[in-house]
Amino acid sequence: MNDFAHLISELDRTNKTNQKVDALVQYFNKANNKDKVWAIALFSHRRPKRLIKTTSLRSMAAKSAEIPLWLFEDSYHIVGDLAETISHLVCQKDRTHHNALKLHELISHMIDNRGEDEEKQLAFIISQWKSMDFYSCFVFNKLITGGFRIGVSQKLMTRSLAKSTGIDEDVIAYRLMGDWDPKHITFEELILNPDKDALSYKPYPFYLAYALDKKLDELGSPKDWFYEYKWDGIRVQLIKRKDQVMMWSRGEELITNQFPEIQALKDVLANGTVLDGELLVYKENKMGSFNDLQKRLGRKNVGKKTLEQYPIVVRSYDLLEYNTRDLRNETYDHRRIQLESLVEKLNHPLIQLSDRYHIQKWEEVHHAYQNARSNRSEGLMLKQRNTSYKIGRKKGDWWKWKVEPLTIDAVLTYAMRGHGRRSNLFTDYTFALWKSSETSQNELVTFAKAYSGLTDAEFKEVDAFIKKNTLERFGPVRSVQPELVFEIAFEGVANSSRHKSGVAVRFPRILRWRKDKSINEANTVDDLKSLIPNE
Repeated sequence: MNDFAHLISELDRTNKTNQKVDALVQYFNKANNKDKVWAIALFSHRRPKRLIKTTSLRSMAAKSAEIPLWLFEDSYHIVGDLAETISHLVCQKDRTHHNALKLHELISHMIDNRGEDEEKQLAFIISQWKSMDFYSCFVFNKLITGGFRIGVSQKLMTRSLAKSTGIDEDVIAYRLMGDWDPKHITFEELILNPDKDALSYKPYPFYLAYALDKKLDELGSPKDWFYEYKWDGIRVQLIKRKDQVMMWSRGEELITNQFPEIQALKDVLANGTVLDGELLVYKENKMGSFNDLQKRLGRKNVGKKTLEQYPIVVRSYDLLEYNTRDLRNETYDHRRIQLESLVEKLNHPLIQLSDRYHIQKWEEVHHAYQNARSNRSEGLMLKQRNTSYKIGRKKGDWWKWKVEPLTIDAVLTYAMRGHGRRSNLFTDYTFALWKSSETSQNELVTFAKAYSGLTDAEFKEVDAFIKKNTLERFGPVRSVQPELVFEIAFEGVANSSRHKSGVAVRFPRILRWRKDKSINEANTVDDLKSLIPNE
């Protein structure tokens, strides 16, 4: 555990890629194989479940630090991170003795303690706090709260494992894909010598596009490119291997059971077929919203009513494997011709083809971009016709050109402190729009939260206003005198029964502070609803 905590400390101290890779390589060269598996799991978001409720943890930490709970809570809101707050209060930075448990042993004890009563769980946690230095304590607290998120990308990890083992980086990336369990797999089985049958159920690493950051004519001849519409669903790979149909999300989550209707493809798709595409709700020849798709995601049980209300399709745009042959090294043009032939031959309602368009002049792409939103897409994808299907985010062959966001002017009504370096400032905001009601001519109704988009100077200015104009306090939340207007940008909007405003927006963020506007000039809920695409 001490070695892993030291690694996290080294990673946290630098933003330089090479230094992070070197630190990871040193760790993988030194650690035992069981610790390596858990380190890989943690860095690839396969965290163990939270051990204990945070309310119990906060009470215990306050008691251990011999301070009242209110003082602990105030400290937490100032620091902005629970794990760090506890570490400052219960662990000493100059503590010299170290925890004797290795990483895999500590996590094994955590898993074993999850089924125990709370008293035994608390005793286990306290025993670990007493045996740890500050940074080991910090990492341990991250693990028990389920909040372990360290800035190591999959690309950095695969590069460091490749350097440590001598195995090709792309091979490592493929072996790390899929739904493997760190509790039941060895380093040998995962990295060094995986079972071929186990690999057959894995998706391929996804190829990702960069946001377009240059003029179209800088890409060269338009005839060397195609464009497609960028759909607002979730990226998936649909796989048929060994007589089983599976569907994986881009986040490496196996979502087959959430979409049982894809089993209708079992007798249609040939073994050794992998389609890359977008999962969308599609009903009565109309594409649903992302909000509709969310009603299908994460469900353990999918009933007949849900299947009828929110039917899905896979709108495919690439063919990665066909008749057990890996096509990723073929050109995009070749893969698309194969895909178009396959979709036409299948003629199945669950699989659609995402059309691609030849380009004669760049003006055609500009015109398509202007019409993207009316086609219920979120922009365009530009793909070089001779490119292979690569791994991860590569620059030059695939570009995404997203439409300009939708915007609305809203009033700041609530605020919370931020996290990390902003933990001493109120930077997490709730915004509202005007709405007429039977009991009131106009009232402000909340519709979105946002915490990014302002400069550091603007955040400080807003923070000063909030502290001087607080109306009420609700724990860490403050209601604020409604005076400030901000332009809020978002990617999509849909009706929602879960929100008081009746509307949900996707990816809200602050575009700018409208100091030129009074709150009476802010938009209404009806203005927001007018942006919902027509059915």
